[in-house]
Amino acid sequence: MKTAIRSGFAIAISFVSAGKLMAQDLLKYVDPNIGTAHSRWFFYTPAAVPYGMAKLAPSTNGHYGNPSGWEAVGYDTRHNSIEGFVHFHEWQVGGVSVMPATGELKVKPGELEKPGSGYRSHFDRKNQIAQPGYYKVLLDDYHITAELTATKHVGFHRYTFPKNDRSRLIFDIGNTQGESGDVTDAGVKMTDATHFEGYVVTYPKYVKKYDEDGKVAMYFYGEVSKKPLSVGSFTAEGIKENTNSAKGKGAGLYLNYKTQQNEAIELKIGLSYTSIANAKINLSAEATGLTFEKAKQQAQATWRAELGKIAVQGTDHNSKVKFYTGLFHALLGRGIANDVNGSFPKHDGTIGVLPKDKQGKFSYNFYNTDAIWGAYWNLTQLWALSYPSHYNDYVHTQLEIYKERGWFGDGIANSNFVSGVGTNMVGLAIAGAYQTGIRDYDTQLAYKAIRANELDGKNRKVGSGKMDVEAFVKYGYSPFIDGDKTDSTGSQFSASHTLEYSFSAFAAAQMAKSMGKTADYQLLIKNSNGWQYIFDKDQKLMRPKRADGKFIDKFDPNEPWRGFQEGNAIQYTFFVPQNPKGLIEATGKDEFNKRLNEIFEASEKDGFSGGKTINAFAGIKSLYNQGNQPCLHESWLFNFSGKPWLTQKWTRAICDEFYGVEPIHGYGYGQDEDQGQLGSWYVMSTLGIFDVKGFTDLKPIVELSSPVFNNAAITLGDGKKLTIQAINNSKTNVYIQSATFNGKPLSNCWLYRDELMRGGKLVFTMGSKPNTNWGVKVAPPSVQ
Repeated sequence: MKTAIRSGFAIAISFVSAGKLMAQDLLKYVDPNIGTAHSRWFFYTPAAVPYGMAKLAPSTNGHYGNPSGWEAVGYDTRHNSIEGFVHFHEWQVGGVSVMPATGELKVKPGELEKPGSGYRSHFDRKNQIAQPGYYKVLLDDYHITAELTATKHVGFHRYTFPKNDRSRLIFDIGNTQGESGDVTDAGVKMTDATHFEGYVVTYPKYVKKYDEDGKVAMYFYGEVSKKPLSVGSFTAEGIKENTNSAKGKGAGLYLNYKTQQNEAIELKIGLSYTSIANAKINLSAEATGLTFEKAKQQAQATWRAELGKIAVQGTDHNSKVKFYTGLFHALLGRGIANDVNGSFPKHDGTIGVLPKDKQGKFSYNFYNTDAIWGAYWNLTQLWALSYPSHYNDYVHTQLEIYKERGWFGDGIANSNFVSGVGTNMVGLAIAGAYQTGIRDYDTQLAYKAIRANELDGKNRKVGSGKMDVEAFVKYGYSPFIDGDKTDSTGSQFSASHTLEYSFSAFAAAQMAKSMGKTADYQLLIKNSNGWQYIFDKDQKLMRPKRADGKFIDKFDPNEPWRGFQEGNAIQYTFFVPQNPKGLIEATGKDEFNKRLNEIFEASEKDGFSGGKTINAFAGIKSLYNQGNQPCLHESWLFNFSGKPWLTQKWTRAICDEFYGVEPIHGYGYGQDEDQGQLGSWYVMSTLGIFDVKGFTDLKPIVELSSPVFNNAAITLGDGKKLTIQAINNSKTNVYIQSATFNGKPLSNCWLYRDELMRGGKLVFTMGSKPNTNWGVKVAPPSVQ
């Protein structure tokens, strides 16, 4: 970390262009406010460092929670008041809010529609600054300027007050925050005149659904720069003056002050998922002697270093903004759950400790994480390209879960299963890590866990997903069953499960083959063809099938939720990334190209998703939905079907039109940006490199398409350099005319990944019309 920070203090060096060394401060291209209409709880956390535990952000409606546990809540650009600044923002994890105020004492946040009903304050976005590692806003009702920054485990606050005899800080601890679910216990107290500590225990909706005996506990220990004149407390039962502690639901404290004009009061709050003692250790390790300004500089230096690993150059400012904002979200995503001493929370309530390497450093980090669903097409590819330590951390996290629980966890909140989609594609993601050379873990244990994930349904825990895997193995597909359920006999989402399990079986098969496990390979590769059972040869569509072998009746290809999760038959028909050639042959090449191209032509009119409807599921009835995971490989399939120029056309169009630079139009309109996976899709696609198989092949490949930027300089995971140059590139010159790699002509629209990862220079010459002779000599390998 110290090395990264030191190197980050220099402005990120980008690339050599026209013989000149160019430099730029990449932070100016990151706009955290993009896409903040209908955004998820974990989406808007500007005051954080990459993969930090401390993710500070303003909340406009976090105390409302959400009915189902996943809906948009927290910060919304359509709201005009702030109810607090919250520290924990992860999937199913939220808590510890601080709010400065003046005047009449109020200990409830109040309602959005009722100004003055609580301690919330109006604000004007012209008085708001959001940058990587820093947030600032003027609270109009109080004339207080709020500023936030962070280290990995510590939140820093600076509140600049007006002259007022009734100024205060409110610690709202025992109430719902975002996706936290119900609070079951909480406590907060002053330990002396300027130090405080506490905890909050929550029962999130998805813990209740998938891991009902679990809990999510958050701990903190902090210090305030000025001794308060007095302290009071509150709980759900009411206010108690002149008390310095509170316990139970609704627990909180308020610290009273007299302030002078422009007087600043600062807070440093150490966080932990394991104990107050470890929160104190985290605070001491990261914040001792660190001022707010230095913490801000340090955080932003870290961001410059990490963002600077991929430096792009082009004439279009908005494309740079979309690129670096997407990369920001990809690096912000999953957050560490371990302390500086290696402690991490286990499901059984005990505390695990990470192992150390030969140098005495902890070998990896333990993450809280949303499901990996769809992220194997973008986020893991980005990790493998330039951030392999994050990929390594992810694998180790899942192996820690496996060692304790006996199964992988798809989504994880403090070692609790919070599956989200119930399919558990973790094995596929780990197989991708293995095939890209990320193997700094017990590979035999990893394979054992992957094999069980693909084949075993015995005593399977609900939160581990794939509850219908026994049926899939038995029939070759998951049978459709009526009702809102998935069990050992099949699933309401049987068709999409069949397709996903076929893909993950392929990934496991390739890993088995590379490890010399021939019998397992034969079994798993057979299972990877499960898609063939549900392919309706007459309609050329995937169609749910019952256990008796008959397709379901009253079949509507546009209908979501009946056989298909978060999508429909038209979208999911193209979900055979492990064998595009097989799907193309089953459909007929001409019919495949005609149908897929017409889908994109029609979808472009709706912004490649659900139009301008602001809803996470706006696109699930559409022909194509860039706003959610199941479709994200489709524009790359033309590389396999002999028309790579259509991949070039449509990937560029999606980058230009689906992705925006406004708060409303960011990741589409009804975005569902699951911890960086849509942002990383943009990053990979604008670089012009992608793999529909998520690098799970025995010998992974990289497919090529139209780069958005004139130049890109990439620091690869091992430190080598890769430069991607697009000659004659423009908004209209989107078609590849020719390409070379390290001076040698490329006649195909793909190359083996290990060649690319040696570094060097990839050069495309672009034009305004398709070159139908380029990239078609040898199609990308389909089944290996």
